Amino acid sequence: MKDLINSVKRMVETEQLSGISEMEIRSVKKKKTIKKTSVLQDIEKEIEGCSKCSLSETRKNVVTGAGSSKARLMFVGEAPGRDEDEQGRPFVGRAGQLLTKIIEAIGLKREDVFIANILKCRPPANRNPLPSEIAACTPYLKKQIEILKPQVICALGKFAAQTLLETETPISRLRGEFHEYCGVKLMPTYHPAYLLRNSSGKKDVWEDMKKVAKELGLEIPRRK
Repeated sequence: MKDLINSVKRMVETEQLSGISEMEIRSVKKKKTIKKTSVLQDIEKEIEGCSKCSLSETRKNVVTGAGSSKARLMFVGEAPGRDEDEQGRPFVGRAGQLLTKIIEAIGLKREDVFIANILKCRPPANRNPLPSEIAACTPYLKKQIEILKPQVICALGKFAAQTLLETETPISRLRGEFHEYCGVKLMPTYHPAYLLRNSSGKKDVWEDMKKVAKELGLEIPRRK
């Protein structure tokens, strides 16, 4: 028995030295990444063909979401605006530019995270989403979360936070603390569009993002 154990140890050590174990681990990770990307693309195709509510009749483009299939951080907003509807991409206007700066402030790049919305189509005149629209669209978001398995979700703004947490509690009371959604830690914070109108909220958002960074184990870059 002792000789057998020693033989197995030598075999394992030989494989480790030759890099076989590392190659196998990398191969498994690569396959998982490819599979996640493929499933996300399937969900996007499903969303693009959606006609479950009247927004399908007024939209120019479906905004399915964008980002990395390996994202540990996911941002969820309310719904696409005019710029997003035109381009078919989330957060591309002034608010989107500010969001990019917020992401970079905690040491990440926009392509490192995944960005989506409660609704995948723009409500006319940017009105608030209707309950029927939310009911039709939320399952798509849940599918994306299920595939991505992010470590943290950041809910941007009152509407996204209250919808996901199924509460009417003001965003001012929700923000600053982690909640839970679909088994994932969720941090509500102010929407970038709100910050463009109320710069005083930037300090609160920065405090929220520092907690997100800590949860993700990120080292925040020094400010220049």
